[in-house]
Amino acid sequence: MVILLINIIALLVLPFLMIGTIKKTKAFWAGRKGVSLLQPFYDFLRLMKKESVYSKTTSWIFKFAPVFNFTTVLFASLFVPLISGQAIINMPFGFIIFSYVLGLGKFFSLIGAMDTGSSFEGMGASREACFSTIVEPAFFILMGSVVALTKVSTFENLKIILENAGIYGYLIILLTAFTLFIMLLIEGCRVPVDDPTTHLELTMIHEVMVLDNSGADLGLISWGSAIKMFLFEALIAALIIPHNFPFWISSLAFLGMIFLISIIIGTVEASIARFRMTHIFEFIFIMSIGALLVLTLVTYRIYGN
Repeated sequence: MVILLINIIALLVLPFLMIGTIKKTKAFWAGRKGVSLLQPFYDFLRLMKKESVYSKTTSWIFKFAPVFNFTTVLFASLFVPLISGQAIINMPFGFIIFSYVLGLGKFFSLIGAMDTGSSFEGMGASREACFSTIVEPAFFILMGSVVALTKVSTFENLKIILENAGIYGYLIILLTAFTLFIMLLIEGCRVPVDDPTTHLELTMIHEVMVLDNSGADLGLISWGSAIKMFLFEALIAALIIPHNFPFWISSLAFLGMIFLISIIIGTVEASIARFRMTHIFEFIFIMSIGALLVLTLVTYRIYGN
């Protein structure tokens, strides 16, 4: 019960600190002091106190989409190993439910954006749907390869790759972490795929989808997006942290990995600009190449001489 409570607290609190760390890192590289690590939480509270404003052209779908998307993200998080190293729901092939629940939430976000009747929001929804159709196959190739290697069909298989991969284990872990990191940037709509701070509608992807959201709805969307990024960071942490660590060491290592990955994201965003739209697909397909390389190594490990 204590471990479950710790996982829930980590799930609800750490995403705000993660976003704060990213902003603090970007400010550091820009030579500025930056905002407090808790500023994302203060912004969330400020939004939750405001009333949501709805256009007369929208229907119940637009009002329902932010709540449903946030709910699906919370439900998907139950299948991911968090600070305790274990998932709240540890069931066979839970990663399939994880992926499709997130996909269901994104579907409602897309139709919610299109429900406004705005051509700009429809454009952003089209772009995000296109990117997701590339991310999903790469994710299943990656997880299917790890399942075939470890014979474990939950996310906990990420912790025992070394025990089953032999001399290829470190390379598989490196490629898997690299692929998950690119997935994080795509699903989190971060630089170089998208810029969460931009105001240029023609170049926006995720942010243009939420232009008409306000108040508590916008707060839930922001929190849900942060939690989704945190889940991918948690998967990378589960991949790297050894499974035989004591609980308190594993917990500290998990926190350290979360903040380290957040610093890396902030450094990436401070170092490079958002790619041109024609070059984003080239970057996304690097993720697919990484997943296929993992599949190749796993196949050679299982069937090679």
